[in-house]
Amino acid sequence: MSIGVLVLNFGEPDEAVLGKARPYLERIFLQNAGLEGHTDEAAVARARQLAADRAPGLVDAYAAIGGSPLNGQAEAQARALEAELRTRGHDARVYSAFQFTEPSIADAVAEARADGVDKLVGLPVYPMCGYSTTVAALDEVRAALDASAWSPRFIGVSGWHHHPAYRSMLVEHLRSFVAGEGLDLRDPETLLYFSVHGTPVRYLGDAARYDRYVYEHCRDVARGLGAERYEVGFQNHANRRIRWTQPDNEDAIPERVERRLVVVPISFMHEQSETLAELDRDLRAFVEGLGKEMHRAPVPHADPLFPRFLADLVTGVLSDDPARGGVLSRCRCCPLEDTWCTNGARDLPPSPYLPDDASGEGAAQA
Repeated sequence: MSIGVLVLNFGEPDEAVLGKARPYLERIFLQNAGLEGHTDEAAVARARQLAADRAPGLVDAYAAIGGSPLNGQAEAQARALEAELRTRGHDARVYSAFQFTEPSIADAVAEARADGVDKLVGLPVYPMCGYSTTVAALDEVRAALDASAWSPRFIGVSGWHHHPAYRSMLVEHLRSFVAGEGLDLRDPETLLYFSVHGTPVRYLGDAARYDRYVYEHCRDVARGLGAERYEVGFQNHANRRIRWTQPDNEDAIPERVERRLVVVPISFMHEQSETLAELDRDLRAFVEGLGKEMHRAPVPHADPLFPRFLADLVTGVLSDDPARGGVLSRCRCCPLEDTWCTNGARDLPPSPYLPDDASGEGAAQA
């Protein structure tokens, strides 16, 4: 029985050209149209206008970093995962697909069908489950299957930041980086600083628990490194008048007395515009403008342990009882049947972003 694995990622333009930047932005704005109350035709028109207005600036941003390496790194991860699964004796094909660039998720589903796949695994490469990333990507796979009237067994993999093998890999990667930079996280002048991709507060709720995953993951990684002091800040996109997770990096960093920051982009598994531009260029200029040093940890996208970990996830959800061993459980964030994660059976503290009001501001939009 052949296995197909869809390695799902956000996607970014790999070239700094309007022909790639504009459709990329249109897809993002259309997916998030509900945040501004736009629907149907109005949403399409709004997405096109926003994309037209902002594409030139995006082209300049990607030109500054030489085009995004995200898609190429994702493809390399897919090939490494396929090799690992075949080494383990599985008849597996792995497809790299993107939410907002080509090849699309629908294209990858069609390719898997043409290859005669019997079981299809959707594997979003986002450590912490979020509504607009993990959940949206798996929903898109389900929609593509329904639209094509193809019914293989479909299994989803949701958030996996709490997996001990992943956490161990990340801690060792960061320990090596800190040592290579000649730093000591016990030094009172040095701060472990987690920079996290922000999300609109409307995307949080009892089921969508991204904010709680963030604080838990940062806490556990800090403990693994033996760092008693650490800080968490968010990379938010303030181009909509909506509430975002807090604090912004620009608010959190000036409050710290430490003069040396070890910045960890903990929500990313690829180098991309959010690391190469937002952190390496914009945040670095901000930090140095405060008279502080910044040491940015690289993303471990090519760590040889990573494809082994992903293969463990895939073989785990394909087993007769994925919950055996106590690592995986039924996912509570994603409503799709037969979706597994490392979070569903655990209790987490309440979210700080769910006010008791009548506006619905804190409710996750399904």
